[in-house]
Amino acid sequence: MSTKAQEVAFDRLLVDRFKNGDQSAFNEMVSRYWDRIYAMVNQLLRNQQDAEEVTQDAFIRAHRGLANFRGDSAFSTWLYQIATNLARNRYWYWWRRKRDKSVSFDAPLSADNDTTLADVIPAELETPEDATVTQEFVTRIAAGMEKLSAKHREILILRNVKNLSYEEIAEILAISVGTVKSRIARARESLRAKMGDDFK
Repeated sequence: MSTKAQEVAFDRLLVDRFKNGDQSAFNEMVSRYWDRIYAMVNQLLRNQQDAEEVTQDAFIRAHRGLANFRGDSAFSTWLYQIATNLARNRYWYWWRRKRDKSVSFDAPLSADNDTTLADVIPAELETPEDATVTQEFVTRIAAGMEKLSAKHREILILRNVKNLSYEEIAEILAISVGTVKSRIARARESLRAKMGDDFK
């Protein structure tokens, strides 16, 4: 049994325990998923305080909705879906306030993930020289990501930073796998085009 399948099976047991009145099962879910949900939300919002609030809200909503959770998708997918929707709502609020957007794009995204924002854009060539990402390049990617639509930035983060499969992204965003693939392609194209503007 794959690690993924084991996780899904274990989550299912926790959901069943919770539905049978065992409150401690939900506490286990929180400790299993808090860091992962927070890392994703923080990457989408790029603001610690907002990310903490959204993560907390996601678990509050999950707690409320768990009694009606049918298990059509994996618990983790359902949870990512809740968090992504909340982060989207918060993002638009944040965007209107034009919050200060200074952030280090070469720092690891989270304690258990060495990926940086610099890794989001796919390398066209895989030579050792190209693998060395300069600070200037990182800054340009950051600027390019800022110019992307929320929809495109969100899908690049889910795919390249969170390493989710097309199927998982399709479930989380409630779109087809075909739409996921074409949106990723358009997002990457858009990012390259926007970075191209910086090189003029």
